[in-house]
Amino acid sequence: MLPFGISIEGYVGLTAALLLLAVVLALVRAMGMLRRARTLPFFMLRRQTVNGAWRLIVLAGVLAIGAGLVRGLGASAYFSIYPPTPTSTPSPTPSLTPTITSTPTITLTPTMTLSPTITLTPTITLTPTETGTPTATSTPVIDPSVLQLFVSSVTPQPGTVFSPLLFAQELDGAGLPINPATEFESPAGFLFGQFSYDGMTIGVQWSALWYRDGMLVHSETHPWREEDGTGGNGFTEWDPEIWLPGEYEVQIFVGQEFKNSGRFSVVGDPVTKTPTPSLTPSRTLTPTWTPTLTRTPTLTRTPTPTRTRTPVPTRTP
Repeated sequence: MLPFGISIEGYVGLTAALLLLAVVLALVRAMGMLRRARTLPFFMLRRQTVNGAWRLIVLAGVLAIGAGLVRGLGASAYFSIYPPTPTSTPSPTPSLTPTITSTPTITLTPTMTLSPTITLTPTITLTPTETGTPTATSTPVIDPSVLQLFVSSVTPQPGTVFSPLLFAQELDGAGLPINPATEFESPAGFLFGQFSYDGMTIGVQWSALWYRDGMLVHSETHPWREEDGTGGNGFTEWDPEIWLPGEYEVQIFVGQEFKNSGRFSVVGDPVTKTPTPSLTPSRTLTPTWTPTLTRTPTLTRTPTPTRTRTPVPTRTP
């Protein structure tokens, strides 16, 4: 660290003393030059000597100010650049570092003896509750009520695939959904569950089951038609009287094997279909009464005054 075992305060004091010594020497030198200038016979020499003396006096003043700054701020300036370490013996501030000896408070770690409470970790054995997740992985089973409606005995091909269903209120000419959505406002009207398929067998029984909140509310099942082909786009459809709000799921089965499904929701108050608006055109019948006014032409009978035959009495002659 510091040579000769001198402390920072010692160096600061020594530096200040040297600066003060330089001040004294500068002043002595300046006074000597002033006295010598009085004896010089030439004006220019006297002027140069006096100017040199004043420069020494100014230098002495600067050194005196520097000595004061070193004495007052030297130690703090040094410690701001080189922070004291616990090995620095002199300054009392490092003696405060023995507070680091408070680190034996780490001996409180024996509280770790409470770790037997970690024996409570067997509560992690509660994770078998996650064994309930197989319900999500369990494949749906076709409803027995739909199974009773099967009429085909054709065995499905194992390579048959169906895409997830998309739901929309309209399909385009290619059988693709227009503006598919997962949420519909009641009354949703006619809904299509569109899907693509491949590897279908002609005549095999296929089914579409519509569930609302886990309850079967609609189903269709029939043999696969030849005109539908083995691959392409297909759909299942439904238009109930009332769309009840809830979560809906449509499941597709080929035979008794689940293929794919899709979900959507209906929101809003249920609204029944009322054909009453069609009755309003019947009110147009009321204008049909106006033709009765056409009876006014009966007033044309006024020409009856043509009974001018009364002149016949002139035959009396």
